[in-house]
Amino acid sequence: MDVSDVSPQLEQLDLDLTTLQEVLQPLLSDVGDVSSKMPLLDKAKLYVLVCYTIESLIFSSLRLNGVDAKNHPVFTELARVRQYFEKIQKLETPPAERENTVNTEAVARFVRNDLADNKDIKNKLTELIAREKAKAEAKAAAAASSDKKRPAEEPTPEARSEEVGDKLPKRPKRDGSRKKK
Repeated sequence: MDVSDVSPQLEQLDLDLTTLQEVLQPLLSDVGDVSSKMPLLDKAKLYVLVCYTIESLIFSSLRLNGVDAKNHPVFTELARVRQYFEKIQKLETPPAERENTVNTEAVARFVRNDLADNKDIKNKLTELIAREKAKAEAKAAAAASSDKKRPAEEPTPEARSEEVGDKLPKRPKRDGSRKKK
């Protein structure tokens, strides 16, 4: 490759780096001052991002100089900083809240067995358990009926013709010869 072919790209790279340096100058001049005005989570993101950027530049420099950067301690630092990115992401997206449900049937059984001496309470709890079972069965039946109401998979044309053929009267089979009138 001819060196004269690369010189325009090198000049463009130099211009891009100068522009990048000018844009990042306010941020890099005093990171502490910039971060002091930020909320805590944004501050953590900024520090992790700056650290990752520095480590990435060192990693790239090592690779450009022919050093096996994957076996260099910088690579382990990059992995460590990536873990901080993952931790921050977990903080930003909290897990969905769990639904706490009480199994009233089980609670009623515990109480009924504990209060077996009191006949009125035992009878009321037995009725409550029966009502809860009925509700559960009604929900199960409703779910089963809604599954039946959903349209089944579209039958194949052969299956459809068999269904229709079962409903139509049978015709005698032809032997292939036509009778003349």
